[in-house]
Amino acid sequence: MYRILNKEMLTPTICKMDVLAPRIASSAQPGQFLIVLSGERGERIPLTISDYDPSVGSVTIVTQRIGASTAEIISRSEDESFRSVVGPLGTASDFVNVPLEELRKRRYIFIAGGVGTAPVYPQAKWLHDRGVSVEVIIGAKTADLLIYKKELASACDCLHICTDDGSEGFHGMVTALLEKLVGEGRNYTHAVAIGPMIMMKFTTLTCKKLGLPVTVSLNTLMVDGTGMCGACRVSVGGKTRFACVDGPEFDGYEVDFDECLRRQGQYKTEEKEALERISEGRI
Repeated sequence: MYRILNKEMLTPTICKMDVLAPRIASSAQPGQFLIVLSGERGERIPLTISDYDPSVGSVTIVTQRIGASTAEIISRSEDESFRSVVGPLGTASDFVNVPLEELRKRRYIFIAGGVGTAPVYPQAKWLHDRGVSVEVIIGAKTADLLIYKKELASACDCLHICTDDGSEGFHGMVTALLEKLVGEGRNYTHAVAIGPMIMMKFTTLTCKKLGLPVTVSLNTLMVDGTGMCGACRVSVGGKTRFACVDGPEFDGYEVDFDECLRRQGQYKTEEKEALERISEGRI
C-alpha cells in the first residue's frame, strides 16, 4: 500500500498529494510519470510526477477532477493508501542527458498552463539547481486557478504570471506574453510547454514563428501507460508514436496536434456518464 502523507486542495478541483513510494522517489527523473490505482476496482490513472524526495521516500502527484477515477483519487484522505503506484515510467526530459557544460549555455523558457504547471516544477528545479538559466510563464483563466506560484518562484530566475481575464499579471494568453518577452530582448534558446493540448498547439506555432525550439508533453493522452491500449497513439514527424512509452515529451514542431485533440476527446462521453453514476450513488 502507498500511504498519502500530505494532501492539499490547490483549487476546488485540483489536488496535490505526497505519497510514500521510496523506490520510485529514489529513481525518478524530470518528465517521467507514474500510474495510480486508487482501489481494488479502480482505474489505472497516469499522472506526471510533480516532485520527488528520496530522503523522505515520497513522490508528489497533482490530480485534476475530470472523471470518476480522478474524483476517487481526490476523495482519499491523509493516511489512507492507494492500492498501487507504479513508476517511474516514460522517458525522462532530454536535457537530463545533456553534458552540464553544454546545458549551462542554454536559456530555457517554460510555458505552463493550468494543471500542467505542476509537472513543470521538477524540470525547472532540476535545471535551476544546476545553474542553468530558467524562466517560467504560468497561465490560467483567472487568478484563483493559478497553482505552484511559490514553488516555481524559487525554482527559476524569473517567474511570469498571466491570466486570460487580467486578474493577475499579464492580461492575455501565454503566447502573447511569450512574444512580448522575446520582443523585449530576452534571448531564449529552448522552450518547454506543458498544459492543455490547445495551448501547446498555439505555443508551438508561436515558437515556430519566433524560431524557438519547443518540447511539449502529451501526458494527457495516456490511459494504461504501457503502450498496450493504443489510446495515446500519435503522429510525430509522420511516424506513429505512443506517448507513454516513446514520450511523454516530443518535439512540438513534429506533433500532429489536430490528431491529438481528436484523440483526447474520445472518452468524454464515458467520463460524463461515470460522474453521473457517482453523483446519483450508483457506484
